[in-house]
Amino acid sequence: MTAATHSTLFPQVPESADAVLDGLDPEQREVALALHGPVCVLAGAGTGKTRAITHRIAYGVRAGILQPGSVLAVTFTNRAAGEMRGRLRELGAGGVQARTFHSAALRQLQYFWPKVVGGDLPRLLERKVQLVAEAAARCRVRLDRNELRDVTGEIEWAKVTQTVPADYPAVVAKSVRDAPRDPAEIGQIYAMYEQLKRDRSVIDFEDVLLLTVAILQDRHDIADQIRSQYQHFVVDEYQDVSPLQQRLLDLWLGDRDSLCVVGDASQTIYSFTGATPDHLLNFRTRHPNATVVKLVRDYRSTPQVVHLANGLLSQARGRAAEHRLELISQRDPGPEPGYTEYADEPAEAEGTARRIRDLIAAGVPAGEIAVLYRINAQSEVYEQALADAGVPYQLRGAERFFERQEVREAGIALRGAARAGGNDSLLDDADDLPSQVRAVLSTKGWTTEPPAGSGAVRDRWESLAALVRLAEDFARARSGATLSDLVAELDERAAAQHAPTVQGVTLASLHAAKGLEWDAVFLVGLTEGMMPITYAKTDEQIEEERRLLYVGVTRARLHLTLSWALSRSPGGRASRRPTRFLKGLRPGSGALGGLGAGGGGSIERGGAARRKHRGPVLCRVCGATLTEAGEMKLMRCEDCPSDMDEALYERLRDWRADQAKELGQPAYCVFTDKTLMAIAERMPSTDGELAGISGVGVRKLDRFGADVLAICAGEEPGGEPGGDDEEDS
Repeated sequence: MTAATHSTLFPQVPESADAVLDGLDPEQREVALALHGPVCVLAGAGTGKTRAITHRIAYGVRAGILQPGSVLAVTFTNRAAGEMRGRLRELGAGGVQARTFHSAALRQLQYFWPKVVGGDLPRLLERKVQLVAEAAARCRVRLDRNELRDVTGEIEWAKVTQTVPADYPAVVAKSVRDAPRDPAEIGQIYAMYEQLKRDRSVIDFEDVLLLTVAILQDRHDIADQIRSQYQHFVVDEYQDVSPLQQRLLDLWLGDRDSLCVVGDASQTIYSFTGATPDHLLNFRTRHPNATVVKLVRDYRSTPQVVHLANGLLSQARGRAAEHRLELISQRDPGPEPGYTEYADEPAEAEGTARRIRDLIAAGVPAGEIAVLYRINAQSEVYEQALADAGVPYQLRGAERFFERQEVREAGIALRGAARAGGNDSLLDDADDLPSQVRAVLSTKGWTTEPPAGSGAVRDRWESLAALVRLAEDFARARSGATLSDLVAELDERAAAQHAPTVQGVTLASLHAAKGLEWDAVFLVGLTEGMMPITYAKTDEQIEEERRLLYVGVTRARLHLTLSWALSRSPGGRASRRPTRFLKGLRPGSGALGGLGAGGGGSIERGGAARRKHRGPVLCRVCGATLTEAGEMKLMRCEDCPSDMDEALYERLRDWRADQAKELGQPAYCVFTDKTLMAIAERMPSTDGELAGISGVGVRKLDRFGADVLAICAGEEPGGEPGGDDEEDS
């Protein structure tokens, strides 16, 4: 959840320009008032940089110093651009353009292409992977799925660094970059990919920037036209600009200096895409008269979290580290970060799920909790553990909220009901706005209780439930608001990509978590080889991994837990070591110069005592060692034959559906499908046998054990005979 959605959902628009400045701290206010000449804002994590720059733009507009249509604010993600547009609208500066580099360039390219080249702009290639695969095949190079992804990323890097195919091998040889395959081969695939695009009259996202740069360089009249429209530029996350994006920005600016950049070199984590902090670090060299403001007051995290974050950066090396910002927490003290060592990865996932369940029971909303990991492949075991613990979750990286089919359909239905007004019989018994919305969305699949199970049906319900919650918040904030008012609000939010929140614990990679924040964060899998990742070998790559962990730490507002597992699977050799980045910071790892001993608290040993398996988990069919969470739950390989009692499995599913309905929870919160399969295969007859099945913890054994054992014995839950099965018992 971002700071914008964490604050009041529907704030009042400030009455005047001066009112826009209310509530800003001295440094933020200095940013807001610096409306002339080059401005560089060095903003640490949680210091309110988006607040500062949006108030700066809004103050300039409301004071009549800036014309809304003359300002172009650019950032790197559609979500960030949407948040910026939403905040500017709330501040009374809704006419300002806030876009990504690609979005702004694409609009200009579409407008000027007919004039410069003639005809329509070539079709934009949504996904380049398929074309890269074809290019590789034509070059007689075989690529597996992972190699294909890596080569595609390498082509993207070459383009944003303005490296042409013929130069690629030489450029890689001069750099510290590790190519995923022979550079000569990649150069050939890159050249063929470009040829295929030309043959089919398509362009990719990097071409959007390259072609816009080419037009602005070659056509001074068009460059002048764009410069006459946009006189003032703001660039967020400036540490992430690539050489190509910087070239485009220079062309937009021309010989003017009305530029404000915002960034933090310590949050540079995308160098693999061509991003470099050099432009931020060199800003004062290029603009000697620049106003420089540092934001170091951290409003997000407690002093305990900030202490750990500062400690991480105190060990950093390199140019970015020389410009690190020492954060100063503005919050009341909170709990010390927790450090937990587990015997193996399933124990780590189960322990994390238990702690999350305890936090939710203590009042922390599920949507305010995140589990962050280094690579997406780590998510499966946490999905399974959260499902077993009855905790709802969402994976970060799904399509944008307002682009989901169910949200578009809901918008159409709400718009139709608003037009019909009192003539819509559906609204006859709806007395207020929330009940009207609930009535309309009930025709699209929304129900008062969530559906059983997970997957697409559950995702659809969560989207509609988010709209219901938004309507309830809107009604509280806008007394007397009508359905038409809500539809107008949804239209404005869709245009700004200012989405409501979907409830559930967030599972995300550290890269995907950039720009987000939660009350409670669990950083998991913090072992050497994963953090830093095993292929990070150079000093620069290692330092970027440290910054990635720093980004993860600074996502937490109050609760922060860091954990690692000594082996991958139960009974495995305990050969792993916790990440070097925590040396001197975690308890018992030695003192860190300048900070004294590591943070408070101690390291817990989680899960080792309760796990039963001392040796590797073996498939009970073929004897192979099992490593995947789902296979270990079944105690067999996924593709080994199953001896499951199908009739028992169906009875268990029916019983689970009844339990879920009674509890008002998704079915997977009772038992997951994999757990039910394991029960139906092993048919336990005692508490001990049932407890030996992964996914049946003490809590679930106490709550559901008697029913499950009764069903397995052919009896009805509650101890009554099961009819036809009685004579077989």
